[in-house]
Amino acid sequence: MNKRTAGCLLLLLLAVGSWVLPAQPPASSKKLNILVIGAHPDDPEKAGGTMAKYIMMGHRVRLLTMTNGDAGHFKMGGGALAARRWKEAQCAGKAIGAEYVVLDNHDGELMPTLENRREIIRQIREIQADLVFTPRPDDYHPDHRNTALLVRDAAYMVTVPNVVSQVPHLKKNPVFLYLHDDFTRPTPFRADILVDISEVIEKKIDMYHCHESQMYEWLPYNGGYLEKVPEGNEARRAMTAERQKNGARRLADKFRPRLIELYGEASGGKMNAVEVFEVSEYGSPVNEKNRKTLFPFLP
Repeated sequence: MNKRTAGCLLLLLLAVGSWVLPAQPPASSKKLNILVIGAHPDDPEKAGGTMAKYIMMGHRVRLLTMTNGDAGHFKMGGGALAARRWKEAQCAGKAIGAEYVVLDNHDGELMPTLENRREIIRQIREIQADLVFTPRPDDYHPDHRNTALLVRDAAYMVTVPNVVSQVPHLKKNPVFLYLHDDFTRPTPFRADILVDISEVIEKKIDMYHCHESQMYEWLPYNGGYLEKVPEGNEARRAMTAERQKNGARRLADKFRPRLIELYGEASGGKMNAVEVFEVSEYGSPVNEKNRKTLFPFLP
């Protein structure tokens, strides 16, 4: 076979191959930057399943807490507890491959100061956030409420060049989303974005399991069930798994009509592990044009 014949044969094979093989959808070139802001180490985990999905798709996630958690225990506190909770946070971030930043403010003492607002503006700008997740402003815990207020006050200001001018401003306000809660006053939670986390719920469980001081000590003590906490790593993780799966199923049942509306009867009717978010009016809107880019795992 001469070179000309071989070349023609190669072109023919390539042409046939391109006809036989199905076309692959082009990968999205838009990589999202996502910031989840909580008050305490173990608060951003509320969106842990959704963040795991983003990371699996190649997007960047930073988890941020406004306090160091140094009051969240019944036996230990101060620097020793803060150091312990920092280590737990790093473990949780590693469980899904996320960066986990813990600010050194005292637990239970967070205030909506200008200094704290500037820090949030810095954090949002440094990561060039497309999406920012935060608690709602009405909550039982003052740190949660003030975290939400600080984030709300930082929204829009992130686009103002002469505010925190040492960090380049954003050209566009991010989309801000609220983490789910059950509080009804002044307004009940609105389910705008519902994410199926069935495939990643074990990663979320791993995140919570990292927070030993909270899952197996402080929260059981504060909730009156400390004597029910089992001994041993496997038994304790099983306890956390049961609580997380029950909670995810409860959310699915609570918002079942919305799930069916979004995913259809076949999928939405059977879904048993979800995370739910409300779009804040203080950021950029979510619309049909940007929805699939911002939430690529939605139908």
